[in-house]
Amino acid sequence: MAIRNGTNDFYNIPDTEPDSQGFITCPVVPLQGMVIYPHVVTPLFLEGKQAVAAAEAALDQRQTIIGVAQRDLESMSAAPEELYTIGTEIALGRILRMPDDTNSMLAQGRQRVEIIDFVQTEPYIVARARIIDEPENEPSPEQQALMKAVVNMFKRAVDLNANIPEDVLIYALNAEDPGWLSDLVASTLSLSTEERQQVLEMTHPGERLSHVAMLLSKELNVLEIEDEISAQVQQEMERGQREMYLREQMRIIQTELGEGDIFQQEMDEIRVQVAEAHLPQEVHERAMKELSRLAIMPPIAPEVGIIRTYVDWLTTLPWTDASEDNLDVRNAQKVLDAEHYGLPKVKDRILEYIAVRKLAGNKMESPVLCFVGPPGVGKTSLGKSIAKALGREFVRVSLGGVRDEAEIRGHRRTYIGALPGRIIQTMKRAGTVNPVFMLDEIDKLGADFRGDPADSLLEVLDPEQNNAFSDHYLEVPYDLSKVLFITTANDLDPLPPALLDRLEVIEFPGYIEEEKIAIAQQFLVPKQLEQHGLAESDIRFEKAALETIIRDYTYEAGVRNLNREIANASRKIARLVAEEKHYPKRITPNLVSKYLGPPYYLGTRSLDEDAVGISTGLVWTYGGGDITIFEVSLMPGKGNLTMTGSLGEVMQESAQTALSYVRSIADDLGVPSDDFENYDIHVHVPEGAVPKEGPSAGITLATALISALTERKVRHDFGMTGEITLRGKVLPIGGVKEKVMAARRAKLKNVILPANNEKDLVDIPQKALRDLNIHLVDSMQQVINLVLLEAPPEGRARDLRRAEQEENDDEQMVDEE
Repeated sequence: MAIRNGTNDFYNIPDTEPDSQGFITCPVVPLQGMVIYPHVVTPLFLEGKQAVAAAEAALDQRQTIIGVAQRDLESMSAAPEELYTIGTEIALGRILRMPDDTNSMLAQGRQRVEIIDFVQTEPYIVARARIIDEPENEPSPEQQALMKAVVNMFKRAVDLNANIPEDVLIYALNAEDPGWLSDLVASTLSLSTEERQQVLEMTHPGERLSHVAMLLSKELNVLEIEDEISAQVQQEMERGQREMYLREQMRIIQTELGEGDIFQQEMDEIRVQVAEAHLPQEVHERAMKELSRLAIMPPIAPEVGIIRTYVDWLTTLPWTDASEDNLDVRNAQKVLDAEHYGLPKVKDRILEYIAVRKLAGNKMESPVLCFVGPPGVGKTSLGKSIAKALGREFVRVSLGGVRDEAEIRGHRRTYIGALPGRIIQTMKRAGTVNPVFMLDEIDKLGADFRGDPADSLLEVLDPEQNNAFSDHYLEVPYDLSKVLFITTANDLDPLPPALLDRLEVIEFPGYIEEEKIAIAQQFLVPKQLEQHGLAESDIRFEKAALETIIRDYTYEAGVRNLNREIANASRKIARLVAEEKHYPKRITPNLVSKYLGPPYYLGTRSLDEDAVGISTGLVWTYGGGDITIFEVSLMPGKGNLTMTGSLGEVMQESAQTALSYVRSIADDLGVPSDDFENYDIHVHVPEGAVPKEGPSAGITLATALISALTERKVRHDFGMTGEITLRGKVLPIGGVKEKVMAARRAKLKNVILPANNEKDLVDIPQKALRDLNIHLVDSMQQVINLVLLEAPPEGRARDLRRAEQEENDDEQMVDEE
């Protein structure tokens, strides 16, 4: 409590009289963590022997003392140098012994003093001090306005702070001196010792009042914020209590009606759900632990929904439910053949898995297959057929564009809206622990600051680890070892080596023309006729019409566009049927051109006659195999090599290698060495807008170069492929099946392949091999002997032209002389 007039205890203690020099000598009480202002009464707790001795001496002599704040708040006995120099002369009331053996008394501030020196230090400190006089002028108008503002703010502070007594506000309202008002307000504020001491040391009343007004404004802001927060908390508590009251009333009413507690009913249902889920021991214990937490929570707690969702995931996941495998190998063979044409390697691998599973049971680990091939060859649909053949559930997850590692492993439950990853979500959708699980487009995974999803798949697809797959949301191991994982990709290059090592790669080659025709006749045409309502119309696509669609309107390795073009033609016919017009029942190539319009593709045609500097190469493309013409021309120049036709870096290097080889055997070919210095060589591959890359054009380029230099014609009925070395060796290449079928489609009779590619001929249909003469070579000389005709007896045309030119030049010189 702060008051202007002292109590009876303080009336009998006069101010210490100054000596002749104007100084007073009084005992000193060190103050810990507090500052006493003039005219303010406040409780004083005596800390330390020095303070108690000084207070007792002052009371015995009925003398005032000097209260000075300590700089070090931890020290129990302060040395003179640890005290501030500005303090307050105070009068003490009676000493009261407290139950905790401490001493307390009321202290009344009298006036500010400045300590000059210390007279004694033991048993208590005695100091000589100068009295700091304050001016007693009437407050100026500015000070009066500031006093009014301070009083108004102090009113608000008293309203907000219950620790400030109402009596203090009364004294503040009646204060007429700005200095007294500032000391009174400062004594009630929550200030640090340094801030209180700063106010005490300000001797000018106007400046002190301005400073205290600023401190009071800060204090008032804090009090208003606390009041606002308190009001919000109170409002929430009242709302929560109201809800609890209403829920309790509802519970009692339901009990009276015999309906029971809804929350308790739900708890009972969840317990039954956990019991009937047949969870593994570790998972069951986790579920029961979460239920125990849920039971002690109020129904309105925010975490109730999170726990219930988590327990629901635990109980609805398949932990032991498995579908029974159909291990009949013949039935599986029938299902696979009925839905997919060809693909013998893939079908054999699935039948082998079924046979081993039949013999070994669960001792066999489920394989992790990776179907790699161009789009439209049936990778995804084959997964469905495998599931049908095994009698298992089929689930699919597309990984294209997934960049967040949490998409695979899930989010931890600390996040709002957390869910398990796609693996666990899909297993819940499957409903069994042994589905056929297809991870589609695994090569389209991305990586960014949220992690690399491909790394998360290592645990999923590793048979040594996936029996205890850890999802961040579940936080309990989940067994994926019984799942038959099938991944699909168009290209293996983007896959990390560690992930690729866990996959059993099965390549899907592009379909050849005969296979596309068979697929169209057996699957695509009947399906499209049925979907367009033409199944009963006895419409038939002739084989020649399908060949036209395949060659002129599609250019792909799969059959997706072929299916689309058949659907396009079927729509035209369906319109005629719907309009009750005459419609054809046999679709011929002419009708295909009528319905589908001009051909989209005009494939490169083979040569019609033997020619110099032109050879036919066999190339692999994303849409299958094709033939490409390589042209070489010689022109008078300085021996430069020019290559055009959008050739890649590797193909350009193949051309340079072929040229180096030709130069190394120039003498054997009868080519003068100065030809390479007097003629420029231009290599061109038509269809310049189409990028071309790869080393397999080596022997084709070398053949065209040798033909152009020797002017020996190249046989037009030969197609060739193979990589060449500087010494003329022919190295093996890839894509043999597609290249050979492209040669057959172009009606070439002979095909030259590297000898080491003989093993790849087993993948080529026997019917195609019977239509072709396959020549296996291991050196460039064998290629030359096969495809180059003998040079004309009269010699090379450019040699004859040069000799004729030189003869003309000689005759001209003679005429000039």
